[in-house]
Amino acid sequence: MPPRIAKFAGLGAFGASAGLVLLYLLIAWISRPTRTGGIESTLSWVVWIALAGVFAALIIVHVAIGRQLLLLARGADVRHPL
Repeated sequence: MPPRIAKFAGLGAFGASAGLVLLYLLIAWISRPTRTGGIESTLSWVVWIALAGVFAALIIVHVAIGRQLLLLARGADVRHPL
């Protein structure tokens, strides 16, 4: 992979991580309990905890792949970076 493409792909992976954080915050804001209705407090906690695990795993993978791609873009001697 050319270094320029690896650099952009690595930065894109970090951007996707930021997007996932924002998506999680949006889902948490939508599923919060309100006075006029909405989801119960207990169920909102279940949703937040369940989605936190999924989003954390996706963010960890994106950060790991992004770091490897940026290392590859710098010209590191890595045979199989991923």
